[in-house]
Amino acid sequence: MSTRSALSLDLRDLALVVGREAVALARSMRESGIEVADTKTSAVDVVTAADRRCEELIRRRILAERPDDAIMGEEGDDHPGTSDVRWVIDPIDGTVNYLYGLPDWAVSIAAEVEGEVVAGVVINGSSGVEYAAALDAGATREGRPIAVRPSPPLSERLVLTGFGYRGDVRAHQGACVAALLPHVRDIRRMGSCALDLCHVADGSGDAYVEEGPQPWDYSAGALVLTEAGGRFGLLAGRLADSVPGAASRGLVAGTPAAGWDSFVEALGSAGFLARDGRE
Repeated sequence: MSTRSALSLDLRDLALVVGREAVALARSMRESGIEVADTKTSAVDVVTAADRRCEELIRRRILAERPDDAIMGEEGDDHPGTSDVRWVIDPIDGTVNYLYGLPDWAVSIAAEVEGEVVAGVVINGSSGVEYAAALDAGATREGRPIAVRPSPPLSERLVLTGFGYRGDVRAHQGACVAALLPHVRDIRRMGSCALDLCHVADGSGDAYVEEGPQPWDYSAGALVLTEAGGRFGLLAGRLADSVPGAASRGLVAGTPAAGWDSFVEALGSAGFLARDGRE
């Protein structure tokens, strides 16, 4: 085993340990009663005290084991490091679900080495189901290997998606999803980008698309998907045409590898892609 492979496995295992601790904290805080602590992009884009405390726990535990690493988190300032490793963390992906007591929320932790994601863990905070992956070592669900399902024709694919929290962003996303819907089996919106990518990885979804997620939303789930035989990409979408400041290459897509080309073609027809958005 190469040094890089061994490091990837070590980072994955640390992410699992820390992720379990964060889930336990979030659950205990949920049982005690949770209120909105702040908002971000809009009045409905909420942050809870659990988001902040879970991120603090994750940062503290990682730096206790690896003090030289960098950290990018959703809720706190970036922590600079001196090693080649950077952690990308979302303490609660699906905060609105968590706030309402709905089941699809997760702790998501990824680790990069020299900019490449090499380890990823996504733990469903409600069910406790654990997804994990290390680069070139495959992906697992509850410790058992997983693989994407064969891609059916486009008309038989179940597509997972999400929506942002700003009205102008949702207007664009909704129009694109409406245009795609007649051409696929159905659309599901469950509320966690990280878990949606893992659903594609374990065969409980056929594709995922959303314009606007951030690295902490997708980094861990993307590795789980690719290690399960899927393909993940950041494409050039059209959100910037109507929303000033939107990322030019912020359209997140994931499918089984064999279904990639036909799905991207469908995204183009539905208005998701900029003219140069196809890879």
